[in-house]
Amino acid sequence: MGDATFPAPPWAWAAVSVVIAVMLAVDVLSHRDNHVIELREALIWSAVWIGAGLLFGLVIWFWRGGEPAVAYYSGYLLEKALSVDNVFVFALLFGYFRVPAGYQHKVLFWGVLGALVFRLAFILAGAELLRRLAWAGVVLGAFLIWTGWRLAVRGEPDVNPERNRVVRLFRRLVPTDPGYHGDRFTVRIDGRRRATLLLVALVAIEATDVVFAIDSVAAILSITTNTFLVWTANAFAVLGLRSLYFCLAGLLRHFGYLRYGLAVLLAFAGLKLILAETPVGKLPLWLTFAVVVVTLSVSIGWSAVSVRRGRSRARSRSTGRRAEGGEP
Repeated sequence: MGDATFPAPPWAWAAVSVVIAVMLAVDVLSHRDNHVIELREALIWSAVWIGAGLLFGLVIWFWRGGEPAVAYYSGYLLEKALSVDNVFVFALLFGYFRVPAGYQHKVLFWGVLGALVFRLAFILAGAELLRRLAWAGVVLGAFLIWTGWRLAVRGEPDVNPERNRVVRLFRRLVPTDPGYHGDRFTVRIDGRRRATLLLVALVAIEATDVVFAIDSVAAILSITTNTFLVWTANAFAVLGLRSLYFCLAGLLRHFGYLRYGLAVLLAFAGLKLILAETPVGKLPLWLTFAVVVVTLSVSIGWSAVSVRRGRSRARSRSTGRRAEGGEP
């Protein structure tokens, strides 16, 4: 079955980094003209990134065995599901700043690169904490359970950048021009370099993603503390976030119950971390994988049924109004 705690050699880290860098370079070159991303192109790139993520799991399976592969796939699915929440917030931020559609891909590209840096730092720090401090698992577990509860009971998230401390500090320290100048992040006006509104939008997205990164990294560390598996699962899930945004930004209302599934998964991850520090010990990986798959399937299916019922009721009301009005 293999051991999910295997130490990854430096060449494995280097090989994954090279593959990711090449794919990012291809992505950048294909979007250097700042064209608007249509649904067909977004679906193709989503398929490419999802395919890469699934293929890497097979590489892990043949290289290290079944248990590490199951740990990777569990983490990948969890991160992919949590990234849907990122998409919703990104859509609200782009709407708030009125970012032109042609520049959104550039903002997301640099935002995702920043997200990878933050997540790598959190992964290394979190894994080290869990190894060194037994009570760290209990604290992280309680934090995830609270996060899951908050996600289940909250309404639409408040993403007003004017109340974001990082954005407010940035605007206070960096001279900013309240407009767009093409796809430029900075512009020189009257001999002085200023940040454009596009850079402010990028800062808002980076600041928001730090919060998401804390939740998601803590959740995936409940599956495995192998930094290589955690990092690669995060990387392949997050790198597909740009194309996922253009696929789902207009369809998020159809996933109304997904957040309840995500809340359950966060609470389950927290419970796993706490139980690992008790006589119960770590829950088996196959159970984690099953919970992730079943929870996501039920919440997505529930959302689809709810949308279908809503449309059926709307058609019934429309038919009733026409009948009352004497229309044929």
